[in-house]
Amino acid sequence: MKYARKPRAEQVESTRGLILDTAERLFAEHGVIAVSNRQISEAAGQGNNAAVGYHFGSKNDLVRAIVHRHAEPMTGIRRRLLDEFGGSERVRDWVVCVVRPITEHLADLGNPSWYARFAAQLLTEPNLRDLTAAEVGDLPSLHSVFGGLARVLPGIPPEVRVERNDMAHTLILHFCARRERTLPLGVDARPMWRMTESSLIDALEGLYRAPVGGNRLNTPAT
Repeated sequence: MKYARKPRAEQVESTRGLILDTAERLFAEHGVIAVSNRQISEAAGQGNNAAVGYHFGSKNDLVRAIVHRHAEPMTGIRRRLLDEFGGSERVRDWVVCVVRPITEHLADLGNPSWYARFAAQLLTEPNLRDLTAAEVGDLPSLHSVFGGLARVLPGIPPEVRVERNDMAHTLILHFCARRERTLPLGVDARPMWRMTESSLIDALEGLYRAPVGGNRLNTPAT
């Protein structure tokens, strides 16, 4: 027999969602390091200034929860693309698998959104970047995408592929953060995100196809 969810559980879930939304916005606007758990609790209208700690624990735990909340829908998009392009021999198809999970998710969030600016913040602090990598770095769908790129770019050394994957990730997040920040409020952002996606795919296909110069350090792949 299926029982209805208790009101208390619904209240807790609603409060957690409100805190996540508020934290994401404040982090995006002011930076993760600059915003305290107390400020988040106050901005979320919580009478208890320790609400963030009660529901999530430390600030790192809160950041991890925001990352996880967005990683799930992006993983769903990536899996759909892998079903479509998994056997492709075209570099561009694999670049689509790198870019579209992010741009399509941002379009789905509506306007305004804060995720791209929040995610870009995580790139600027080594500890936060490591935290994010630990949360999403082992996703099988990501490994499949980068494995597909490696297969269709056999002439690119492994250490160069790792470097270019990092370049691609940095470019996507910072370019999307800029786009998100400049979107006019109250308009349908989907056409703009489709244009953003197309621009990124063009640029990153060029990045992955670029010749490898001879003057390189012997840096091992990571």
